[in-house]
Amino acid sequence: MRIIITAATTGEWMPAFAELDKRLAENSIRFKPVFHQSGVGMLASAVSLTQAILTEKPDLVIQVGIAGCFDINLPLGTVVVVNNEQLGDTGVLEDGKWKDIFDLKLEKSSYHPYEKRKLPNPWLKQYNLLQLPEVDAITINRITTGEENITRLQKKYAPVIESMEGAALHYVCRETKTPFLQLRAISNYIGERDKSKWLIGESIGALNQTILQLLEKLYDLP
Repeated sequence: MRIIITAATTGEWMPAFAELDKRLAENSIRFKPVFHQSGVGMLASAVSLTQAILTEKPDLVIQVGIAGCFDINLPLGTVVVVNNEQLGDTGVLEDGKWKDIFDLKLEKSSYHPYEKRKLPNPWLKQYNLLQLPEVDAITINRITTGEENITRLQKKYAPVIESMEGAALHYVCRETKTPFLQLRAISNYIGERDKSKWLIGESIGALNQTILQLLEKLYDLP
């Protein structure tokens, strides 16, 4: 099975990469997925993911990373898998009301690759082998701050998490008919800018442990 592990930065998958290198050196495994750095944001991710898929022709693409969370009931460090992605800041703020590309009639709500304004993962049930919590997400170009903006996004999209690359994965993979998963570890709550309250290291640790567990399932390892 040919698998691509992709993230915006190498730090988000480096612990799993190093552990698999160690296991390969010890001859305890005979596989290793392709590890890929997409770059930060939708634009860089869309281009580099398309190139990687066309070159590697993977059976599965797994995007990993940390994310901010709108739901304070989900503990920091929790690893989730994304079901539906939506574009959170592509549109215009007009007379205090947010209008996205569907409201503006610039895009049809169910014109491929969209379904009812969303980018769902049709392969989720097949590949969520660890039964991780399934959540909906938005992808943004700028980190969400300010109570008014947070409330606006929650009311319109009902997201649980946000990232800067998730929608690129869903869009590209749906267009190329490539199975995919998006795994995110919750590092902080939306609107919290005091980084001493973020759990970045712990979230990356939990994320990479989950990557290894999922690969063991996918490759049917003991």
